[in-house]
Amino acid sequence: MLVLLAGIFVVHIATVIMLFVSTIANVWMVSSSSFGTVSTGLWLLCNKTCSQLQVSSRDEASLKVVQAFMILSIIFSLVALILFIIQLFTLEKGKRFYMTGAVMLVCWMCILIAVSIYTARFTGRMLYNTNPHHGYCFILAWICFCFSFVIGILYLVLRKK
Repeated sequence: MLVLLAGIFVVHIATVIMLFVSTIANVWMVSSSSFGTVSTGLWLLCNKTCSQLQVSSRDEASLKVVQAFMILSIIFSLVALILFIIQLFTLEKGKRFYMTGAVMLVCWMCILIAVSIYTARFTGRMLYNTNPHHGYCFILAWICFCFSFVIGILYLVLRKK
């Protein structure tokens, strides 16, 4: 049981770190241009230098929603990690980690909403560039989506023995 708890804790910390990286780094979409490799993220457009990400007025609200939900997913993941540590030392034997699991599943929903909106609105829409493809931040966000779901379910079914 101790190994299972330690494993879940390590995967949870890895998920928090990957959420930070995928939200902060600007490599959600990558493409080639005459100036070299161009990458865009949630915040900046980077070529050799980075500048403010320019989006059309109809896509601006979608980008703000993606940014907000990615930040919320980080917050909920950190809250779930703190709740897990608190419940680990205060919960009676035989009880389940319901609160931790519920908060982690809210984090899962935030990631799902953010990445789905980004996929629907911004995938492959880099103008004047060739061969656009997803960067590592986009892939990390989907990995965090899977990890947060598994961790949330494990917290719900896990009993403290």
